[in-house]
Amino acid sequence: MAARRLTLATMQVLVTGGGGFLGSHVVESLLGRGYAVRSLGRSPQEALAARGVEVIRGDIADAAAVDKAVSGTDAVFHVAAKAGFWGHRDGYEKPNVLGTRHVLKACAKHGVSRLVYTSTPSVVFTGESFAGADESLPYGKNWLCHYPETKAVAEREVLAANRENLRTCALRPHLIWGVGDPHIVPRIVARAREGKLRIVGDGSNRVDITHVKNAARAHLQAFDALESGVTAGKAYFISQGEPVVLWDWINGLLERLGEPQITRRLPFAKAYKVGGVLEWVYRIFRLKGEPPMTRFLAIQFAHDHWYDISAARRDFGYEPEVSTEQGLDELVEDYGKG
Repeated sequence: MAARRLTLATMQVLVTGGGGFLGSHVVESLLGRGYAVRSLGRSPQEALAARGVEVIRGDIADAAAVDKAVSGTDAVFHVAAKAGFWGHRDGYEKPNVLGTRHVLKACAKHGVSRLVYTSTPSVVFTGESFAGADESLPYGKNWLCHYPETKAVAEREVLAANRENLRTCALRPHLIWGVGDPHIVPRIVARAREGKLRIVGDGSNRVDITHVKNAARAHLQAFDALESGVTAGKAYFISQGEPVVLWDWINGLLERLGEPQITRRLPFAKAYKVGGVLEWVYRIFRLKGEPPMTRFLAIQFAHDHWYDISAARRDFGYEPEVSTEQGLDELVEDYGKG
């Protein structure tokens, strides 16, 4: 089916995972432009419905639900995914790979002209440190968990699907945080209170972080650039543009929140070994929940992983609008209200 000509008056946009942390910010930005927005997700998403968003309840791994959600839309932001560092392969394969295939098939069927895919820097994971690396990095290996591997498969297929009547691109925001974050900050605070966090390695490793509003803004900028084809078929790292020393940043945040500091240390080699043992124990005995340490986590906690965002700056003018300090101020203020 031929792609429709897009205008502000007729623009119909689908956001998969629109009820999630990043997805809801993408939805809000699209509404601000006056677009008609639809969201696909498993939850009722009452807050979005109250804002005039058409909510379709369904699983991204359900082909019929995805087809229904995509039908009649002009553009898609595919944000929905299963993230994490532990679990059965099937639990990641279905939403991340099969779900993305459903989206691609439906986009082709219904004449969608632009697709922005939310990826992750973990698609280049190899277990090594990355300091200022760019998009010339090959896809990863030695994955250690299913999330980065399944996201890499999906990103490859999204970019391979790029063509004149369906332009696609992928964004790789790193460690998304901000007010309303349901994952990173709450888990840091909870584990700090329980005394379960350790500084892994020498504590000097630098990592990228991305404020959620900056991540959402990058999605819309890349989307706009797809119209001319500038971003078509490409992947982009997204961040604050200034890596932080991970454990200094975490301790600075905890201090401002009035929470206990992380002082106890664990050598990387020991953390990696403990992670491997815990993975074996959890797998063999089928324990519920997530291991407190895995090999993947040990690497993430101890190694550099920050990236060059020059390509995003060059191709679609990305610049972080919300500074790290401003984002922290907002987060601390919101935390105090709780």
